[in-house]
Amino acid sequence: MQKKVLALLRESGDGYISGEEIAGRLGVSRTAVWKHIRALKAAGYEIESHARRGYSLLDAPDLLLPQEIQPTLRTKVVGKTMFHHEEIPSSNNEAKRLALEGTPDGTVVVAEAQGAGKGRLSRGWYSPAHKGIWFSVVFRPSFLPQDAPKCTLMAAVAVVRAMKDMGFSVGIKWPNDVLDENGKKLVGILTEMSAEMERINFVVIGTGINVNLWPEDYPEELREIATSLAMLRGGKVDRAELFARVLEAMDELYLGIEQNGFGAVLDEWRKYSVTLGQEVNVIGVKETFVGTAVDIDEDGALLIDTSEGRRRVLAGDVSIRPRK
Repeated sequence: MQKKVLALLRESGDGYISGEEIAGRLGVSRTAVWKHIRALKAAGYEIESHARRGYSLLDAPDLLLPQEIQPTLRTKVVGKTMFHHEEIPSSNNEAKRLALEGTPDGTVVVAEAQGAGKGRLSRGWYSPAHKGIWFSVVFRPSFLPQDAPKCTLMAAVAVVRAMKDMGFSVGIKWPNDVLDENGKKLVGILTEMSAEMERINFVVIGTGINVNLWPEDYPEELREIATSLAMLRGGKVDRAELFARVLEAMDELYLGIEQNGFGAVLDEWRKYSVTLGQEVNVIGVKETFVGTAVDIDEDGALLIDTSEGRRRVLAGDVSIRPRK
């Protein structure tokens, strides 16, 4: 009901709408309207109350609330169900919990802060309050479990699409990092799966986007390797707008994959890649070797030409570093 009250406040623009009109249009009492207005104020909405004229929305909080994101969201699956948290340990863990309880395809879990955000290869992910977009999406795809790792590539393409639409020059480091032109990290992506031999139960894609952090916001050990969109632009970036664009791109790509497979996503990933064509160090658990990254195959594995021939590496096995 709060979403409907908020929609009517937005509809009135800079003007006022009376409690009586809100109550009549929504079929509730004026007391119920007053309670919803009070709840919206408690959530950070600046709403002016006038005894004769009613209510006017003056400002909205910089929060990734469902009532802020969903009204403008042009998706068919992603974000139709959305859960917002001020702070949780990990959006991926919460999304997996919901997935086990049966939450629908495309469910989004977003947190203003994470206490124990997770990155690939068991690394942590720094997720300070109200500075980034820390979210996970639950998918229930029809494709086979062996295709699930390519969801990471899909998510990276979605993020880059959204950022480029907003004027940022970024690229993808295989398999899951989005970097600025100087090679500093903007985004990390972690994909986790529950599956049986021939069927995926669910895939959870967690994405962390550094939006409005400044150098002083980062721990000292991250200042040389991480950046944010605000630092690239030189000013604050609208988190809600970017979040909606990312979800819309993810929705379009996911539906395309369900219809036609991953081919188009892999081609778009190649277009955005900053790894292909580069000489890299491949750092694995049992070995390290050097080669030139030349392509990804139909499974999303990185193909590397070495002095001893072509090698194929999978995301879970290695870390890729530019050769200095």
